[in-house]
Amino acid sequence: MIETVARVNLMVNEVLKIKKNRLTPDNITGDEKRIALVSGIYGDELQGMYICYEVIRRIKEDYGSLTGIVDVYPYINPLALEAKTREIPGPELDMNELFPGAKSGALGEYAASCLIDDITSSEDGPKAAFCLDIHGSDLYLKEIPQIRMNDDMVDEIMPYATKLNTDMVWIHPSNQVKNGSLVYELNQRGVISCVTESTSAYRIDQKYGNQLVDGIFAIMKSLGMWQGEINQVKKPHVARDNQVTYINSESSGIFIPNVDVHDRVEAGMLMGSVINVLTGTVEQKVIAPTSGTITAIREYPAIEMGSLLARIVEL
Repeated sequence: MIETVARVNLMVNEVLKIKKNRLTPDNITGDEKRIALVSGIYGDELQGMYICYEVIRRIKEDYGSLTGIVDVYPYINPLALEAKTREIPGPELDMNELFPGAKSGALGEYAASCLIDDITSSEDGPKAAFCLDIHGSDLYLKEIPQIRMNDDMVDEIMPYATKLNTDMVWIHPSNQVKNGSLVYELNQRGVISCVTESTSAYRIDQKYGNQLVDGIFAIMKSLGMWQGEINQVKKPHVARDNQVTYINSESSGIFIPNVDVHDRVEAGMLMGSVINVLTGTVEQKVIAPTSGTITAIREYPAIEMGSLLARIVEL
């Protein structure tokens, strides 16, 4: 059932609507568990919309196997999606810094408040037991499917993260999952939530998307929400910040990689070159400083000195 989560009147008689698709069992018992899938906080991250579509499609294909409630929010920042930007156009605000929002606030704060209330509400069903915030990296990097979490939430999130069929779980003491984000706020309110990243902005990688969809159905199966068959999921590698090496450019130019994500590199191996297209020279040979697996690689080739070129993780 399609429902409107937030509705805001705009200029010139236009209306902003944030919608969700609620999928419920044919026979409601009152004991159902509920999960929420959220996508489109940033308008340039399209990967999550494909994942939302594929989850809905698979449920509809075998609807009788659904024994829980699945709320799918495919695009919660529709103005940014239409404008092809990360931030809310106009005020240029990062929506993932506005939670929990405020009903009396501006457009972004109001929408954030409505979303939080909808996920945590128990008025028309149970409060969500789990929420997955689906991201698609950014314009500059291509990343392997991964879950990110702060180290103070490991005990709560890890039982879910290990079922999501990602290649890596990245635990860090930094502010990657920060105060003001959807996931941070939901965890504070008792809804176990985590962030997934994969591929890059403006892109849909169906292979990565289907991989994560398999994980979502594994979560549903473990919660007693899905009685159908599921695909086998992989055990992710768990990495902490001290196992992650950042490779930054020492010059400006165009980055031409010799490697890709998932590739294994050894210390001293040539990973690529930074070239000067005017002079036809190599400005920098990018050498792996350590051995490990490439979990992120520069996708947008034009770089400046200091640009992030890759991450290597000791897996």
